[in-house]
Amino acid sequence: MPTATVPRRLSPAAFFRDMGYAPHPGQWAIHHSTAHRRVVACGVRWGKTLCAAMEGLCAAMQPKERSIGWVVAPTYDLADKVYRELIVLAAEHLRHRIITLKESERRLVLRNLAGGVSEIRGKSADNPVSLLGEGLDWVIVDEAARMKPLIWESHLSQRLLDRHGWALLISTPRGKGWYYDLFRRGQGLDPDYQSWNHPSWTNPYVSAELIEQERDRLPERVFKQEYGGEFQEGAGQVFRYVRESATGAWQEPKPREYYYAGLDLAKVEDYSVVCIVNRNREVVFADRFHRLDWSVQVNRIRAAADRYHRARLLVDSTGAGEPVFESLRRAGCNALAYPFTARSKAALVDNLALMFEQRLITLPRADLWPAGIDELESFEFSVTDAGNVKTGAPSGVHDDCVVALGLAAWQVRPSRPVPMVYV
Repeated sequence: MPTATVPRRLSPAAFFRDMGYAPHPGQWAIHHSTAHRRVVACGVRWGKTLCAAMEGLCAAMQPKERSIGWVVAPTYDLADKVYRELIVLAAEHLRHRIITLKESERRLVLRNLAGGVSEIRGKSADNPVSLLGEGLDWVIVDEAARMKPLIWESHLSQRLLDRHGWALLISTPRGKGWYYDLFRRGQGLDPDYQSWNHPSWTNPYVSAELIEQERDRLPERVFKQEYGGEFQEGAGQVFRYVRESATGAWQEPKPREYYYAGLDLAKVEDYSVVCIVNRNREVVFADRFHRLDWSVQVNRIRAAADRYHRARLLVDSTGAGEPVFESLRRAGCNALAYPFTARSKAALVDNLALMFEQRLITLPRADLWPAGIDELESFEFSVTDAGNVKTGAPSGVHDDCVVALGLAAWQVRPSRPVPMVYV
């Protein structure tokens, strides 16, 4: 009786057909490539996530005794985009091949076509220690442009050496950093790399008319990055000229000077930040702390405000901030409430962005206030999966310094006269 033979290599075309997946021409080019390092820099809704998930599943089903692949992103939330797509596809079409599925560990184990074991893990780059360990057959890096270069250079690329593994790095462009350098290597400069760059409207399954409607809703530079897939320096940044504005230093309180303070209160793992500016819109003081009792925080905030001549303190009084605001008032702080809504926070951000555009604000040097500078430069425009435009810190990045500075700067915004009050 003849024994059944196992194919030496799974045909991607046959596998995709069985999975009900019909790649568009741009996706097919990626699937057909044999480059060990593939870099995909395309606009939102182009189909990067589905393409990557199918590529990962196809690799996992290749006939081998054992294989292991990772899906990695800057945070678990972002890693889940590709990993969850992969899980859904496996549950729908490959349920009979699932050996283990552990949601808490983001771990899927499949029986491949040779009867061997293929493992897929979802990983976050915000904990580099978790990226140490065994060699990999493949890795998919999602939102690669948001990842620190050290993660790729010192943690991921090295995992591929033992098994001669491949990497697929997908992302919407974001500035011209390390990811842009990898993209350029794939444009004929390195035979081991291949790269692709396409705007969102080249996906035939997405309405080009709907994408075009977004052009009027976004700054041109953001539209070109998010939908056009173009690499543009600082295109997604809300606050430009941050480094150019960081020429100042911390200042001691001056006689007969009036100061304005902004306070963003910690929520769970966030930081409480108090930021103080003078009438010339110079940041003279900032304090950042977390995991302190509210009573300790109130005393610390009051001490800072009192030191700067009872600086007027604008406080985010939303939710948990309301009782703290009342405590500050009872402690004698010159505190005013600024309830946060989508509209009021947008106004705060717009005002701060305008100050940077018009060079009306001075920050301490980057070596004096690294947390503040990093948060301001990371604060970005982004487009949600539903197509909505929002501003905020990337997933896994704090925005407490941004909010505190915005609250302080709101009180000295150019559109209103600054009260000449001395203490």
